[in-house]
Amino acid sequence: MTETYTIEGGPVELHRSSFDVADFPLPTGREEDWRFTPLDRLRGLLDGGPSDGRLSWTTDLPEGVELTTVGAGDPYLRSVPKPVDRVGVLALANATDGAVVLRVPANAEPAAPAVIRLTGTGGDVVWGHVILDIGANAQVSVVIEHSGSARYAGELSVLVGDGAKLKLVSVQGWDSDAVHVQHTGVRLGKDASIASTQITLGGDLVRFVETVEYTGPGGDAEMAGLYIADAGQHQEHRLFVDHSAPKCRSNVTYKGALQGEGAHTVWVGDVLIRATAEGTDTYEMNRNLVLTDGTRADSVPNLEIETGEIVGAGHASTTGRFDDEQLFYLQARGISEEEARRLVVRGFFAELIHKIGIPDLQDRLLAAIEAELGGEPEAAISAVTEEHA
Repeated sequence: MTETYTIEGGPVELHRSSFDVADFPLPTGREEDWRFTPLDRLRGLLDGGPSDGRLSWTTDLPEGVELTTVGAGDPYLRSVPKPVDRVGVLALANATDGAVVLRVPANAEPAAPAVIRLTGTGGDVVWGHVILDIGANAQVSVVIEHSGSARYAGELSVLVGDGAKLKLVSVQGWDSDAVHVQHTGVRLGKDASIASTQITLGGDLVRFVETVEYTGPGGDAEMAGLYIADAGQHQEHRLFVDHSAPKCRSNVTYKGALQGEGAHTVWVGDVLIRATAEGTDTYEMNRNLVLTDGTRADSVPNLEIETGEIVGAGHASTTGRFDDEQLFYLQARGISEEEARRLVVRGFFAELIHKIGIPDLQDRLLAAIEAELGGEPEAAISAVTEEHA
């Protein structure tokens, strides 16, 4: 299914979803969805078949949370949000083992986060499908950590039942040669909420598309992201929030920093408020901090409104260098220029990190940011993917 809307700059396809690969022709790079992506670095992920490549798994699951598998061809795999690009469809078609499903029972409130660690052990193409199935009125935190080396095409399906609350954190701490392309499809039930945070530090190329759909009133989506791109890295985050039900809310806050020749980040935020979505309240913001010359940050917020009966809607995007006044203030108090820059960047990201609400992970992220700013990307990856008992 494809829907076309007229937004700033002319008509574009704002939402396409399907389980059929024929609905997603091989991209040329001229398409709106792919114009920022270096397609030559996606070798094997746009036209590949089944692969013997696998990721290794470790988990920490609190009592009551279970991890199961669903075989390929099971009808359950067609009940999840549809993929929105060619890579997502191929991930489903080529995941010959089916899907891994993390289930949280209705009304459950686990005391600790459920943690899934996925590690690549080589440069092979890996296809994968993970489903988070959160029962009605449950409250849970889920952390998914990626590390190692792989060419990983993933589909993450997130089903949040009526009245449930999910805090989801996805960490991309890959080695410098890894490629990771993924669609995260979120479906919120009536009065359900999600707080999703994407943390992208490692990898040669990381491209994430996150979509949100509402099935009833009262849904609440808090979407956040933090990324730091170093020399040569391409990090791309795309969101589409589809407000189709009344009295729902969404808030998007993404912040990034770029340093090193050829560092490239892309953020595209699409929000659609349909005619049936009276009472919608939505806002999206992207801020980018340029730390060195030779970088490029593309930021494209889009908002389409089909009804005037809303609470509020808006967007903002900024890209800039250090605030000279902040640096002068700190240096005037005896702080070196290098340390002052670190403090400014740390403060830039502090709000997003503290909202995660998982102390151990927050400490690791702060250590990783310090390592990144110190010009030690490998140390940063080690810090953010370090396993804790």
